[in-house]
Amino acid sequence: MTRLAGRVAIVTGAGRGIGVSYAKRYAEEGAKVVCVDVLDSQSTVDTIKQAGGDAIGVKADVTDAKAVAEMARVAVETYGKIDILLNNAALFANLERRHFMDIPSEEWDKVMQINTRGVFECIRAVVPDMRKREYGKIINIASGTVFKGTTGLCQYVASKGAVVAMTRVIARELGPDNICVNALAPGMTLSEALAERDFYLNSSTPSTRAFKRHEYPEDLTGAAVFLASADSDFMTGQCMVVDGGAAMH
Repeated sequence: MTRLAGRVAIVTGAGRGIGVSYAKRYAEEGAKVVCVDVLDSQSTVDTIKQAGGDAIGVKADVTDAKAVAEMARVAVETYGKIDILLNNAALFANLERRHFMDIPSEEWDKVMQINTRGVFECIRAVVPDMRKREYGKIINIASGTVFKGTTGLCQYVASKGAVVAMTRVIARELGPDNICVNALAPGMTLSEALAERDFYLNSSTPSTRAFKRHEYPEDLTGAAVFLASADSDFMTGQCMVVDGGAAMH
């Protein structure tokens, strides 16, 4: 599998959860991977290297413009370019489900800062290098909840709705630079973080899907590769839902 051979990919939120699966799959497809997280992503790097891949870890807070500028600088210094950015870092697993009237304003702001502005900052950090070569792939992780109006998580759903809207605008603004900007919207996915919580493990979500089962990180990686590969070179401004057929739009 070498659909991403010769390409350099930045994956944010690669320290744990679904981000690990994205990073590993990109490496398996031949990409050199920059694993970014506010946590230590060395275990992800080690796993990729042990499998024969090439990766480095960068510690960065995606809401910090200076930190993500340094992320981009290190990627270019190490590998010579940036072909792919997968914006996966987000705040979700630790959120408590509650009515929107009960969401603290401080929590709302934190979710928006990480899930929405973090995407914005990372895109701005990588675009200058992509523009030099008039080519790039930006994949923003949205959520199937945007299309379902999922209750109990208004702050999260709103933040991911903003990601879909941002994707459309930036796709038009970067079209002249031949940079593809798309979104990938997972359903509720049993990552290691969610599998530790009974609410999600015992959720009725699988019953709402065409495929009556839980979704796992590996269900998303094929779509992530497609959006990062040459196969999607004439596709931009789109949101691809991968949730087993729960939200159809």
